[in-house]
Amino acid sequence: MELTILMPCLNEAETLAICINKAMSFLKERDIDGEILIADNGSSDGSQQIAQKCGARVINIPERGYGAALIGGCNAANGKYVIMGDADDSYDFKNLMPFLEKLRGGDELVMGNRFKGGIKKGAMPPLHRYLGNPVLSTIGRVFFPSKIGDFHCGLRGYNTEAMRNLHLLTTGMEYASEMVVQATLHRLRISEVPTTLSPDGRNRPPHLRSWRDGWRHLKFLLMYCPNWLFFVPGLLFFFTGLGLSAVLTFIPVKIGDVYFDVNTLVFTILLMFVGSSIISTGVIAKIFAEQSGYIPQDTGTIIGKIKAELGTLFGMILILIGIAGAVASYVIWKRASFGALTTDFLRFTLPPFAFIALGIQAISTSFLADIIRIKRRRNDNG
Repeated sequence: MELTILMPCLNEAETLAICINKAMSFLKERDIDGEILIADNGSSDGSQQIAQKCGARVINIPERGYGAALIGGCNAANGKYVIMGDADDSYDFKNLMPFLEKLRGGDELVMGNRFKGGIKKGAMPPLHRYLGNPVLSTIGRVFFPSKIGDFHCGLRGYNTEAMRNLHLLTTGMEYASEMVVQATLHRLRISEVPTTLSPDGRNRPPHLRSWRDGWRHLKFLLMYCPNWLFFVPGLLFFFTGLGLSAVLTFIPVKIGDVYFDVNTLVFTILLMFVGSSIISTGVIAKIFAEQSGYIPQDTGTIIGKIKAELGTLFGMILILIGIAGAVASYVIWKRASFGALTTDFLRFTLPPFAFIALGIQAISTSFLADIIRIKRRRNDNG
């Protein structure tokens, strides 16, 4: 079988028959060996019976959620290709040939673009059209470089085997983003075709909840991109703190009527610690995501080369530098007969202890990274 037209369904009795009939007409008019598959998510309005009467195959997906229904549908599809679309009559199932032609040409994911194809009046709320979709799609393109202009279009096609191999996991609306992100990370051939969005034919509100589902999409994009969630802010904090600390260690700074001295040095060192903690968390998060299969492994980066031995060596160098500074501070203090600590003395005392703390953190992070990798090494060795 060449094509499965997949529709997730949760109480779509008003529009389901219309969508199925359009899809059936498309298959017959184009003489395509295909099927209509309804992934029912627990409908209580008779949608299952309507689908069966119209000649569609119905499967029951007990786990609730847009993503859960589509994952179940993908696993049950008989077609070499799948074209998925909502069963609310907002997409034209008679006009699927551009998707199928791209799939036949070797593309593994074909996205619809509603902004290029046309959004009819009343089809998309202004909040989604001018803020939600453009912002989230832009963030998606920045985090995961691609040319996809509409990350959340519900009409899209894919190579069934290629999509199953991605092992998608999210069960909610963020599944739409996960598909694009994973396809990009695994370097699938992705293309885009214009598609039209019409107002849905239902009299009830849609299942989509703007702010809740928008946040879930954004959170997903951040979780799958440790660089932007951890490393960018972590490095910004760390090097800002490091640069300011390096200056204040040697001289106070006066800007206008504001005087920056040892008290400020305490906060710049704290900023450096905050940055290093975020970076350490990012290292562990990225390695865990790679080992768990959420994102592809990348052994060519600095993070991929972090080992306990290297981390221990680097950490010990920092600790030794810190100890040397602490000893020098102790000698100076002893020569002063262990008197009251002056401002200038504190200026040289704080940085050595910062080096010691950073060294301990480097060693701890590298050992934890190796611990996370133990399970993968065991699996690789049988």
